[in-house]
Amino acid sequence: MRSVGVEEELLLVDAGSGEPLALSGAVLAAANRSARQQPDSGDGGTPGHTFEKELHREQLEFATKPVTEMGELLEEIVRWRAEAARHAASEGAVVAALATSPLPVRPSLSTGKRYEWVADQFGLTAQEQLTGGCHVHVSVESDEEGVAVLDRIRPWLAVLTAMSANSPFWQGQDSGYASYRSRVWNRLPSAGPMDVFGSADQYHEQVHALVDTGVLRDKGMIWFDARLSATYPTVEVRVADVCLEAWTPVLLAALVRGLVETAARQWRAGEPPARIGTGLLRLASWRAGRSGLDGPLLHPATMRETSAASAVEALHQHVRQALVDHGDDALVREGIARLTERGNGARIQRELLRTGGDLAEVVTHCARITAEPAS
Repeated sequence: MRSVGVEEELLLVDAGSGEPLALSGAVLAAANRSARQQPDSGDGGTPGHTFEKELHREQLEFATKPVTEMGELLEEIVRWRAEAARHAASEGAVVAALATSPLPVRPSLSTGKRYEWVADQFGLTAQEQLTGGCHVHVSVESDEEGVAVLDRIRPWLAVLTAMSANSPFWQGQDSGYASYRSRVWNRLPSAGPMDVFGSADQYHEQVHALVDTGVLRDKGMIWFDARLSATYPTVEVRVADVCLEAWTPVLLAALVRGLVETAARQWRAGEPPARIGTGLLRLASWRAGRSGLDGPLLHPATMRETSAASAVEALHQHVRQALVDHGDDALVREGIARLTERGNGARIQRELLRTGGDLAEVVTHCARITAEPAS
């Protein structure tokens, strides 16, 4: 069975005001101190943590270990969210799984040559990239299989953006989008959907050509919607907002693993990828960011307007056999029903504002949800 891992980017905020705090360095130092104090497990492993800094000092990132069971993935996400909250509390902050800051913010760039290069190269676009994503890694057997997967999952990725949408507010106002993060992120020059590659060789040729332009510093700046990981033998799907509730990334991970397995089976059976133009995929991505689950989407098979429920159901049916084979179909059916009833993060945030009165309360309430055990 293919292994799955998730990366989440969390926002560090003041517990009272909800304002973002540039404390990632201090929180990482607290995590390092805590790791050094852990007792030796006796199994030869090195005590440590999984947290890393991001482009901005108002963020903290973690990555789960690769697992094959979705229950274990949920435990990992809950564990590391709780650890992030604990270390943030030691520095007078809380963490919130929000893909943008609802409150006005002037982000602070992290230090280091790489971040300095990004700031110099991309200017205001880099300065404004205080956005939190959820990246799903699924193992593949080879680069050839991985690229075959990338070519075949392209039409389905916008639905994941809609399901995960959790960034309706930007600089203190309603953006009109469910996932405004997706719009801000796609300002970067290598972000977004790509054409069909055709083979691993052509994928790597394209990557080398992009880096050789000098616009990008290295392969780590290949920010496609989905890519071969530069570090792990995985396909990395990068279209989702960080999700407010811990169970939602598990739903996404099950669907992404289903997409990867379905695409790999199609490739082995000799089925060609759908030749949907990148221009249409960009429109599907925009539509998903605008609507979330509260408006129309483009149907992944026809690229024609349809309801969000129809697009989500099309995704479910497309991967259903793989879900059944993995034992994930019941989890996905329950997750989709739950998401439909409760709404994604964008809907929850807007409802909190409607009933709570101000954006500060939205942030602090979301921080409490972030730290909750999964229900």
